[in-house]
Amino acid sequence: MLKIRLQRIGKKKQAHFRLVVNEHTMKPQGKYLELLGNYNPHTKKLNVKPERISYWRSKGAQLSPTANNLLINQNIITGEKMQSWRPKVKEAGVAEATKPAEVPAVAA
Repeated sequence: MLKIRLQRIGKKKQAHFRLVVNEHTMKPQGKYLELLGNYNPHTKKLNVKPERISYWRSKGAQLSPTANNLLINQNIITGEKMQSWRPKVKEAGVAEATKPAEVPAVAA
């Protein structure tokens, strides 16, 4: 399955992203089929080729959640935003319940 997703480039703490099409089993930093645009998160500037995005979507390419939300914000595509991945926050009560009870040390 083809995916349209962001590929991180740039130096440490100066991230830039490419919007690329590649197979979903390939590494995000690996080779890609086509470069569709780029995104600079510091200036919020997005340069894309809308006709190529619609071409790849017609061929069955799926958008990653982040790429989908970015393109919707820029009014390049229409539709609903997707839930992006967020790390799970552990609840305090669950963490305490899973800890083993401490055995008191016996004084000799």
